[in-house]
Amino acid sequence: MPKPVTKAVKKAKATLTSMKIPKTSPSQSTTSSPLTPKTPKTPADEGIEFFESVGKADEPIRVYELRLDPDGGPNKDRSYMRLPPAYTPYVVRVALDAGTPASRNGVFKTNFPLDGGRFERDRFAERKLPTDFSAPIQIDLPISHAGAFVYWIEYDGEAPGTRTKGREGYFNIDPVLKTKARNPILADGKIAQDGSAIKPDYVNIPLDGLSILTLVSKWMGPVSSWRDYFAETSARGYNMIHWTPLQERGESDSPYSIRNQLVYEPSMFAGEKADISSDGGKAKVEEVLKIAREEYGLLSLTDVVLNHTANDSPWLVDHPEAGFSPANTPHLTPALELDTAILEFSGGLQAAGLPTTISSEQDVKMLIDAFDAYLKERTMWQYYVLDVTRERKTVKDALDSNEVVTWSGPEVAFKNVVELATILRDSGKVEGYRKLEKRFGTHVPGPVAAGFVKAAFVNLGNDSESLADAWVRVVDVLNVPLYEEWTEDTKVALDNIQNRLKYTRLDAHGPKLGPITTKLPLVEPYFTRLKESDPLTYSLANNGWIWNADPLSNFALWPSKAYLRREVIVWGDCVKLRYGDEPSSNPWLWEYMTKYVTALAEGFEGFRIDNCHSTPLHVGIALLDAARAANPNLYVCAELFTGSEEMDTMFVSRLGINSLIREAGNAWDPKELSRLLYRHGLGKPLGSMDGACMTSKGELPPPTGKGPTRDCIVIPHNGSVPHALFYDLTHDNESYLDKRSAEDALATGALITFSFSAIGSVKGFDDLYPKLLNLVGEKRKYEVTNLGEHSGIAKAKHLLNALHTEMALDGFEEGHVHQENDYIVLHRVQPSTQKGYILVAHTAFHKGSKDRGFITPIKLRSTKARFIYGAYIDISAYEIEKDASILRGLPGKLIDMPEVVVPQGLDGEGPYAEIVVPDYFPPGSFMVFETHLQGIDSTLDTFCSQGAEAAFANLNLVDLNVVLHRAEGEERDATGGEIGTYAVPGIGSLVYCGLEGWMHPLRRIMRYNDLGHPLCGHLRDGTWAFDYIHSRLFKQVDVFPALAQPAKWLKERLDRVKETAPPFLRPKYFAIIISEAYKSARRAAIEQSSNFVSSGHDFTHNLALCSIQMYGQVVSASLDPGKPTPSLAAGLPHFASGWARCWGRDVFISLRGLFLTTGNFEGARAHILAFASTLKHGLIPNLLDSLRSPRYNSRDSPWWMLQNIQDYANIAPDGLSILSESVKRRFPKDDTWVAWDDPAAYAYSSTIAEIVQEILQRHADGIHFREYNAGPNLDMQMKDDGFNIDIQVDWSTGIIFGGNAYNCGTWMDKMGESEKAGNKGLPGTPRDGAPVEITGLLKSTLRWLDELSRAGKFPFKGVETEVDGKRRLVTYKEWSDLLQSSFEKCYYVPADPSKDVDYNVNSSIINRRGIYKDVYGSGAGREWSDYQFRPNFPIAMTVAPELFEPEHALGALKLADEVLRGPLGMKTLDHIDLQYNPFYDNANDGTERAIAKGWNYHNGPEWGWPLGYFLRAYLHFDSKFGAGKEDRTQTLHHLHQILLKPREYIQNDPWAGLPELTNKDGAHCHDSCATQAWSASTLLDFLEEVHKMSPRAA
Repeated sequence: MPKPVTKAVKKAKATLTSMKIPKTSPSQSTTSSPLTPKTPKTPADEGIEFFESVGKADEPIRVYELRLDPDGGPNKDRSYMRLPPAYTPYVVRVALDAGTPASRNGVFKTNFPLDGGRFERDRFAERKLPTDFSAPIQIDLPISHAGAFVYWIEYDGEAPGTRTKGREGYFNIDPVLKTKARNPILADGKIAQDGSAIKPDYVNIPLDGLSILTLVSKWMGPVSSWRDYFAETSARGYNMIHWTPLQERGESDSPYSIRNQLVYEPSMFAGEKADISSDGGKAKVEEVLKIAREEYGLLSLTDVVLNHTANDSPWLVDHPEAGFSPANTPHLTPALELDTAILEFSGGLQAAGLPTTISSEQDVKMLIDAFDAYLKERTMWQYYVLDVTRERKTVKDALDSNEVVTWSGPEVAFKNVVELATILRDSGKVEGYRKLEKRFGTHVPGPVAAGFVKAAFVNLGNDSESLADAWVRVVDVLNVPLYEEWTEDTKVALDNIQNRLKYTRLDAHGPKLGPITTKLPLVEPYFTRLKESDPLTYSLANNGWIWNADPLSNFALWPSKAYLRREVIVWGDCVKLRYGDEPSSNPWLWEYMTKYVTALAEGFEGFRIDNCHSTPLHVGIALLDAARAANPNLYVCAELFTGSEEMDTMFVSRLGINSLIREAGNAWDPKELSRLLYRHGLGKPLGSMDGACMTSKGELPPPTGKGPTRDCIVIPHNGSVPHALFYDLTHDNESYLDKRSAEDALATGALITFSFSAIGSVKGFDDLYPKLLNLVGEKRKYEVTNLGEHSGIAKAKHLLNALHTEMALDGFEEGHVHQENDYIVLHRVQPSTQKGYILVAHTAFHKGSKDRGFITPIKLRSTKARFIYGAYIDISAYEIEKDASILRGLPGKLIDMPEVVVPQGLDGEGPYAEIVVPDYFPPGSFMVFETHLQGIDSTLDTFCSQGAEAAFANLNLVDLNVVLHRAEGEERDATGGEIGTYAVPGIGSLVYCGLEGWMHPLRRIMRYNDLGHPLCGHLRDGTWAFDYIHSRLFKQVDVFPALAQPAKWLKERLDRVKETAPPFLRPKYFAIIISEAYKSARRAAIEQSSNFVSSGHDFTHNLALCSIQMYGQVVSASLDPGKPTPSLAAGLPHFASGWARCWGRDVFISLRGLFLTTGNFEGARAHILAFASTLKHGLIPNLLDSLRSPRYNSRDSPWWMLQNIQDYANIAPDGLSILSESVKRRFPKDDTWVAWDDPAAYAYSSTIAEIVQEILQRHADGIHFREYNAGPNLDMQMKDDGFNIDIQVDWSTGIIFGGNAYNCGTWMDKMGESEKAGNKGLPGTPRDGAPVEITGLLKSTLRWLDELSRAGKFPFKGVETEVDGKRRLVTYKEWSDLLQSSFEKCYYVPADPSKDVDYNVNSSIINRRGIYKDVYGSGAGREWSDYQFRPNFPIAMTVAPELFEPEHALGALKLADEVLRGPLGMKTLDHIDLQYNPFYDNANDGTERAIAKGWNYHNGPEWGWPLGYFLRAYLHFDSKFGAGKEDRTQTLHHLHQILLKPREYIQNDPWAGLPELTNKDGAHCHDSCATQAWSASTLLDFLEEVHKMSPRAA
């Protein structure tokens, strides 16, 4: 069909990286016949049978894992998923994180026939998603056959009773193509005599192995002579023929103007029409195609034309509804009239004295001016505007007859006519507005107009004359933009007519058409006129194309005015087909075209969709579905001109297009050509690692629920970009002689064959045809030249095409493209054997030069290279005499190059081969070498990836901390400053010394083969990192003996790589070793964890790994003052070592989650015993400092420890026994401060039960002391009064009070540091009084001890204290009951002000209602701080929910959800509070008191750890009293949605943890610890509670 002379250059900027999917080698799969035996079972049935049968798979099943986003849709990069042919059935695993929104009663839907049977586009199989919140969600789909499929997840919406359909994703499965096997093209490094000869067996050929040649049948003569062409095509190494349409051609003789879709072209047969049987020649053509397939190894691909039919198709007369006419598409009426005017004008030129032959621009202008005047006479404006006369009459008649429709629109009275016109236009009451369906088709019904003017012109009363005149004024305004539109449309149409006239008759590059006549008019007709009668029915719009058109918009349909404005570059021999919205819109056409595509699919292996971007999407989908029903393994390719990669992908995914046609001829210079080669033909880069590093072994449960469990290999899928069918030249583009130089055909043709993609060419390219052949007018026949003297570059193609197919069959999937000046070097390598072929091509983008040019000698490290073949083309003439009957190419002689010897060299980097371009290597030359990597150990991949599990199996959790983590400060401390984190040039220092530090950059490198990453460059430059990995472990074996085994494993493998692998492969093997070690170490950690962790999802695992991250042994921080022991860091990197590492409060907020839920009971016990031993004044230290110089200034720490002792007793095996364990006390009984090695230290012992009791008793008696060593030496910021510690119980309420205005005894402990701003020595949040969390922790402890005491499991019953002047026993229950009765009254701030009298509140300073106070009883002058809304109350709710009235609790939690919750944590203060400042900057040295030196640390920034307590509290109250009361999953889904951001953060952050805090709305805070123990811990607490609810836990 006609094509645009100049195609828009396709801008294919690489934004995605295609993962080349691992597959069973197709070259190993041979059969005696390509035909599948007939069976009543469908391919889907057979796939199900495969998985349900025993012993059906010798090899592990491939599982391609597609991870979905939380909303159930695919990530943008993974919206299109290309999958390999199902030579053996495999599985697509759709994975979704548990608890994400899409899992809310989620149902996975796909039109892949999961339950067997035939594929139907609108029939969907369903799989209900598992509802376990603690385990990964996976749906396994058994894949057994090719096709294009859609999927999505449907789930409960936010509004009750609604369902949400998630974003759609698409997976396309490549077809299984079988072709004849061939002999190897090379033997002993030379072109074999019988190379590429056809063998009897068939082989499965992947799409990347296709070598396609386009042939135009009208230039081949009758089918009886086609064997010669088959032989020639096969000998040139092609394995598929692309046929332009073979159907009967219309009067233009263009193959793309098909006259009869169900009849083959009669001229192909000797007897022409007499030779065509009732099947339209189908059997004869299929017989010829069978010969091509079976005797010559040639598959067949045909163009399929769905958009249009020939203008003389006989069936159009019977079915004019198949085209677009004014009768069925009324807005085309003025376009037809304009087209008719052009024909009439053209026939009358001579009579009008106008030129019929165009010889100048003046002639063009004269004709256009005359046509403009001629057109004006036709009053085309009448199609646009309202008829003023008729409008006046109809409105007056309606008024006079009182047929008035009352105006019900916007108020119109007393508005001016412009406003009235706008209101009326917007109301939709103007019928036919801008529809252009007929002259004066635009109008307003009289009764409607009458109602409108009466409402608008109320002052005119019922005077019909005056109202009619008023209506005319409105109509005049309505008409103004319509006249303007007519003027603009006419101008555009005339401009387009002028441009087309100039091009077709005047331009040097145009067709130079002859004199203008009725039959050859001014410009091409836009309509085919089937009959003279009834022109509105039988005038059908011709097809064409429009520059930069929206491919999803049909330009023949309203509101497009493309035909009227003459914007269509029309194909006058083609009528555009009108399918409508669905088959019922045009039943005959749908049925007819379905027969057409079905018949083709039965005979051809592939389709090329002609004019695909203009094919209505729904038409293409339906007709390709019908074709695939006839041939499930149909290969589909297309050329798209959408101008958008996103649009390309949409067409590919919806239609199931297997390959998009790309063209090297579009490159304008060598650099652009190299980009296209990299983009479309690279495959994977050399040294790729995704296949070795990202896959994992596993066990596959039967996808259908029946059948055996099988071994599998899980392969993460990154999404796909459309596969390329890469042409050197397509049949409708200018020749290289016109575009570049004829010589470049050889160089570029060779480069294309080295692409790891399907490739294509045309016979004229190989034969060096000088010009583009006109598909319509060309009548000559091809010359069969085989590989002979006049065959152009065919002899080279014989080798190169064969190599291309062999490389695809044998998996040469890795490549490297290098461009230097006019040279392009393309190296293809088989990654397992490291055998390769390298092509050196000297491109010839410019004519005339014979200069060798310059390229640096090509050094191939550790490689031997052997010359295979090289050639250049010698063309003796570029203009040849045109033969009248035979198509011939330029007189070009292919000159074989003498052998190029590749010398071996040796330098400081080792041995190399050096390819030097010969002195005579003119533009257009190429040469091919075979390469073999030398010295590479064939077992290296296996050696590097095996044995890790055993090597890391015996590591304990502290060993694993060394192996996996260790921040800079920890490693320096542990190694005496010798070792720190590793610095990579271009990145900086890694955050960890251990494997996790390396894995952060490696994850992306491995997944996307990002070999340009600075780390890869560093590894290629040297082996320093190799030595670091194992040496740091060996140096610590004395302290950690178990490290010897993993260190040895790492050293052996890293050393082997250093010795045997060339630099370019170092990144690959480094990644294999590190990733295998990491997986094994991580697995060892998970396997030592609790069932909650080991059976959990990735998020649980990642959080649990934080317990390894934080729990390690350094020299300067210990739980024993006399020797180093493992201890818990509060956070990294700030709290890595020394006195700052281990904090009492942080340890015991973190201990439950990081130790108890994960199963590290020994670590928990050690910390409890160590801190218990330091009890002094009834408190435990805030700063432990290895028990040497502990500091006692935190009022909440002992209560956190008591909560953890309770948790330990309840969770750990035999946990209650800890109460009877004895510890030596660090300080004497009288609380005297002594050094740790003083004889008075550790002089007596207490049981944990006694220590618990002592804490309560001390608080009951009141605690009053001054910190030891008070003053600047202890704390240089604190004022003197701040060192005074006072705590007492108010026995009227049971609440503990403490603190003063100058100290901060809870976790909100920021002390002011700025003298300049005036906050030095003043706490940012003193929280003196009774902080709500301490009250909650106290209540929890009392409740627990009462239960134990009553059961005889605790040796005390209460505390002795003075109440009302009398000392007596207050039992735990009494104290607990006292708190219970007073809590709501003291802490709740009622939502209803009228209830204030029932609570202890000061109504005048309440800032927000319906909350719980953060503190009760703040100091004098700061009473307002009681009412600050902070995230501490959920702590009390979690540990002592009984304190809270459920309705109040739920209301406060919902407010916190709305007001305080941020993406990664909880705001530390309500945003409406005057103290709210959400950006923390500890370095701020300004004068603003509120923020200077980070004084606002806890006044707005969002802290991570309170989030876990909020979640636990919300879970408790909402599931019992709120939305989750009837269905707990409602609550769980809401809370898991909150976890989406933390889940994403920990997965992507280099520290593999959650931060201490963030600034407003989750913004990064540079002063925060990058990973904090308690931030991870409290989320583990929540997830463990959820786990306990799951059926698996039960």
